[in-house]
Amino acid sequence: MGTTTIDESSPTIGESTPTRGERTPTIDEERVQWCAEQVMGACVGGTLALMIDLADRTGLLDALAAGAGTSQELADGAGLQERYVRECLGALVSGGLVQYEADTRTYTLPPEHAICLTGDGSANLAPVSRINTLLAHHVGEAAIVAREGGGIPYERFRPDFTAVMDGMSRGVFDHQLVPSILPAADGLVDELTRGIRVADIGCGTGHSSVVLARTFPRSGIVGYDLSGDALAVGRSEAAAEELENVRFEQLDIVELPDDPPFDAVVGFDVIHDQADPAGVLERVHRALVPGGVFLMVDIKASSHLENNVANPLAPFLYAVSTLHCMTVSLARDGAGLGTVWGEELAREMLGTAGFVDVTLHDVPDDPLNQVYVARTATA
Repeated sequence: MGTTTIDESSPTIGESTPTRGERTPTIDEERVQWCAEQVMGACVGGTLALMIDLADRTGLLDALAAGAGTSQELADGAGLQERYVRECLGALVSGGLVQYEADTRTYTLPPEHAICLTGDGSANLAPVSRINTLLAHHVGEAAIVAREGGGIPYERFRPDFTAVMDGMSRGVFDHQLVPSILPAADGLVDELTRGIRVADIGCGTGHSSVVLARTFPRSGIVGYDLSGDALAVGRSEAAAEELENVRFEQLDIVELPDDPPFDAVVGFDVIHDQADPAGVLERVHRALVPGGVFLMVDIKASSHLENNVANPLAPFLYAVSTLHCMTVSLARDGAGLGTVWGEELAREMLGTAGFVDVTLHDVPDDPLNQVYVARTATA
């Protein structure tokens, strides 16, 4: 993925730029060079992300993690064609991710890099590369709606987007949900252990619901999502684990049922995609018991561009918003909040919906997100 680096020679927020009709300014050749390097760096990073995706999908990264080898040895270990392996490795080596020993023609994945590129833990970032592959297909459609208005319907991204999100979030749910995310809400783990009623809104493939049900057998979990094919994955996983305290319902979460009410509602990166995010937050508030908790994981960013410029992840967040999160909302004549709706607006909307005592917490191994804990007033 390309990342824009801001340095002392780069344009800064607030600098004047020429408007139409003004005299053409003197060209700063250093700035031209800087911009050219940024553009090419973004293109290189984008294509390197595609090679990470390819190496991840084919098992090449796992073969590298198992031990150093020549391109033929790695191809044999992963069941791949050597010529493709060698070319993909060329990108990974020149991109600084894999080491190459010319004398022995041996490729090595450093153990520190293996942590970031392999395994089922939340530190594995390789699945993130798939979002580049997926969203690239929709640039042409985005160009059309940018001219004509509207958006790209969510259905156009399915089922691939569901699988991408599952790959990005599964490790976080497995390794961070119970020990790190849930404890952000004081007392919630104890309540779940004793047994409460929980809604998991916008649950996608339902893995978060399954983890909750498996860990807290006395609690009842209901996963809601608009995508029937995604929910089928959750039902299958729950059945395989013989979990009887979780079920899934296909539903637009703006229609979340409130009778009987829930003791807790959780939502993971879901509010900013909604056509009616304010309506969803109001519905969640109404669906909770007095003193109930809404645990919302969403993007760690500001609502104001000037506060995000120094964030190295900001270009990624705004791009994902343009090519998915914002446009799927606009396709339904929605608010189009976008990925980078930000902390300030999130706090404001939670307050408008009636929530009190809103607090924010970081998520370990997840620089993209933070946890919002909001409660309904006690009776």
